[in-house]
Amino acid sequence: MKRIFLLVAAFAAIPMVFSQNTELIKSVFFGGGSAYIDPTQVAEIREFIQSVPNLESYQISISSHTDNIGGAEYNQWLSEKRSDAVTYELGQNQIPPERIGRIDNGQFNPLYDNSTLHGRMANRRVDIILTPLFL
Repeated sequence: MKRIFLLVAAFAAIPMVFSQNTELIKSVFFGGGSAYIDPTQVAEIREFIQSVPNLESYQISISSHTDNIGGAEYNQWLSEKRSDAVTYELGQNQIPPERIGRIDNGQFNPLYDNSTLHGRMANRRVDIILTPLFL
């Protein structure tokens, strides 16, 4: 268990908030086979949400991912559990679940190469995506 936490902690040092075509994106990373959000990332989610002025003028969506370890059915379930965990944390920040769109990708549509440890770690995530309603 300590080894997984250390890997996630090491990966957490990578910048996780970036802008892309006026969207704001915050990635939440997970250990292998886990939907647990560590306290540091819970604080980062809170900070991210509180840093956005006029949050009501953004569409909020989450996109969950897994690596390809395990079967597709298991990874779909895990992806959904990760989305549930992030939705819960957003709810703790006064964002009702009905305001959140979600896509549970499971092991499909990986952004990184699942044949490497770094790629698998990067694919174990949920992206919180804020898109302005009016451009």
